[in-house]
Amino acid sequence: MSLKESLGKVTIVDFWASWCGPCRKENPNVVALYNELHAKGLNIIGVSLDKEAGAWKEAIAKDKLSWTHVSNLKFWDEPIAKQYQVESIPATFILDASGKIVAQDLRGPELRAKILELLAKK
Repeated sequence: MSLKESLGKVTIVDFWASWCGPCRKENPNVVALYNELHAKGLNIIGVSLDKEAGAWKEAIAKDKLSWTHVSNLKFWDEPIAKQYQVESIPATFILDASGKIVAQDLRGPELRAKILELLAKK
């Protein structure tokens, strides 16, 4: 899977892990946002810093994360995380339709407001 193929009008690249408490706590907000706005052009790609496939897949199912997920199961050596210079999680990058990073590390209402603003642009 390539990022280019996965771009919507707005894409959130969400770095997380099954063992990350703050990540898991934010997941319900992200699920609600995705369910509400996916049909309008929001896409999400979850990038996991997990080491164990079982824990990773269990967390995806338990938290009802229905978007695309990737992981090399390399913990902090995850190549995608290195590319984005991620040093702590949760880390979110909001990309416009061209793939340009337009915001990062927004949560809850701030994330929703930014996504709505970007989706309103044509």
